[in-house]
Amino acid sequence: MAGGDGSQALVATIAAEHDLPFVCIPAGTRNHFALDLGIDRDDVVGALDAFMDGYERRIDLATVNGRVFVNNVSLGLYAEIVQSDDYRDAKMKTAANMLPDLLGNDYSQFDFEVEGPSDVDCSHPDLVLVSNNVYQLTQIGGFGTREHLDEGVLGIIAIAVTNAADLAALVTLETAGRGPSFRGWHAWSDPTLVLRSSRPVNAGIDGEAVTLDTPVHFESRPGALRVCLAPQQVGASPAAIVKGVQHAGFRGVWRIALGRGQ
Repeated sequence: MAGGDGSQALVATIAAEHDLPFVCIPAGTRNHFALDLGIDRDDVVGALDAFMDGYERRIDLATVNGRVFVNNVSLGLYAEIVQSDDYRDAKMKTAANMLPDLLGNDYSQFDFEVEGPSDVDCSHPDLVLVSNNVYQLTQIGGFGTREHLDEGVLGIIAIAVTNAADLAALVTLETAGRGPSFRGWHAWSDPTLVLRSSRPVNAGIDGEAVTLDTPVHFESRPGALRVCLAPQQVGASPAAIVKGVQHAGFRGVWRIALGRGQ
């Protein structure tokens, strides 16, 4: 599939159903899926080499109410931001600018209930992000990458903002790239998740604005997709490369390259 993340998910759905190898060509707007596959997003022509001399690996997919997504699903405040016409052009700036307006004096809190671990209070979070495997995030705008695409889990973040002081702290930390330091930020991983609400909820699925009926069911599909990559592609995300450097320096990065990724 040559296109962006939403298009990649549509074709990946069919490829997984028929157990066919899938080639990702980064010819879309965002191409975050390609980034985490270790594909050079600036080399569209080079990605075509996967058809001739490619190597294969299996990765996970994830579903929300039965619909496949390759990256993530946002609900609550960030889903409202995704609806903005400015979102695609300036994600971080749009998120920071819109949060105060969305949480203004007339703000009506979401009635989400998220089934999380016993030590996390996930009643009525204002923002929920569910990803296909775990992101290394610094901002709610999705500015991060995944170290793995084959751990068979959902990455889950639930954020609660209770007052004006919380809002100011969240916007400040977001702008500084330190979102996870916010006290209302809760993160964990699990193969499945259920989110309940009294009404249908707006969502952003791989950046596409949709409305979902509730309860909303999320599920990881381990090893569902056969991916074929071009031989010159490292096959590792920026997060995986950073981890390799931290643990074993240059040798760690070299092992990632020789092992064809995560």
